[in-house]
Amino acid sequence: MRDPYQVLGVEKTASEAEIKKAFRRLAKSSHPDRNKDDPKAQDRFAELNSAYEIVGDKEKREKFDRGEIDAEGKPRFQGGGFDDFQGFSSRGARPGPGAQSFRWSSEGGASDDDILSDILSGFSSRAGFGARRGAGPRPQQTRTPGEDVNAAVAVTLEQIVRGDKVRAELPTGRTLEVAIPPGTRSGKQIRLRGQGWASPDGGPAGDAMITVEFIPHPLFKVEGDNLRIDLPVTLDEAVLGAKVRVPTLGGSVTMTVPAHSNGGRVMRLKGKGLPTTAGGHGDLLVALRITLPETIDPEFEALMQRWRDSHRYSARGPEYDA
Repeated sequence: MRDPYQVLGVEKTASEAEIKKAFRRLAKSSHPDRNKDDPKAQDRFAELNSAYEIVGDKEKREKFDRGEIDAEGKPRFQGGGFDDFQGFSSRGARPGPGAQSFRWSSEGGASDDDILSDILSGFSSRAGFGARRGAGPRPQQTRTPGEDVNAAVAVTLEQIVRGDKVRAELPTGRTLEVAIPPGTRSGKQIRLRGQGWASPDGGPAGDAMITVEFIPHPLFKVEGDNLRIDLPVTLDEAVLGAKVRVPTLGGSVTMTVPAHSNGGRVMRLKGKGLPTTAGGHGDLLVALRITLPETIDPEFEALMQRWRDSHRYSARGPEYDA
């Protein structure tokens, strides 16, 4: 593999933050999902991850800078051969020209295959190569998970009721169609597993945290699972009663306004609210708002004057006089 600094396009003096920023930028632009028509995209992305695994890790970066490991993270052996390792001595020869047999200098040491297996497996840094066959399981390397990403989606109340999927643009450059679970309310987050930043060392990718935000509706207000609407009614509809049309998120319905209804009276339409986590829907709360005509004709005004003179009443209690 090429020099990891060159792969990431940074100087050897680059800070950890600069290296991380360079990796994120290149990972976003070279991700295979964004380069589906490029057959070499997967190889470039793999090389990018391998480079970040070296210089993005403080310990590995120091070893690489000192020449202890190569660009693939493999140990560099310096010196005249295996005899240079402390604790080993070469004895005898295996059949074949130039073949050497390496054994522990102390009794009961590991065999040729054990030693070579340890070296080729990247365990040469252990003092004395003390691991033997059958000595127990070797610890597995812990992979670093990728970082999570955050994004927000704006949805309408109609989309929530219909259960539509919405489009989410992620900082990684990916675009996802997100299903909004029933019961989701404005400000709630949805976790999408494995849709975050790629891991620098081959571990699991991070998650995408999608925050749902409701777009304000011109008619409806959200009250938990319920919706509320102010419904204008005429004075005669409030006094005499009437059947009126009421808009809902699923289409208009007919509602009966009882006779002698006061302004502010709240009617309830069952199941016309938002979807709930338990299934079903909340209710639609309809608040009556008595509205006078824009132009008051003389006959109507005279009727109100006669009513005031002969049937005057108080609409407010004594607490409003304080």
